[in-house]
Amino acid sequence: MAQKYVVITDEKLSEPMSKEDAIKTVKSYDNKAINAYMVSEEEAKRIKTPENFNKPKWG
Repeated sequence: MAQKYVVITDEKLSEPMSKEDAIKTVKSYDNKAINAYMVSEEEAKRIKTPENFNKPKWG
């Protein structure tokens, strides 16, 4: 079974989707200047709500 991914924004978690669809969704949000992150379905189950997601700290 292929792994599913969830896209997280400040407002919501998406439904699980394929990796390709998740990448397209994140790019679509980026074009709208909305921060979005892709995580595995398992990680999304652990997070449960966008408020529990710790945004990555880059460099």
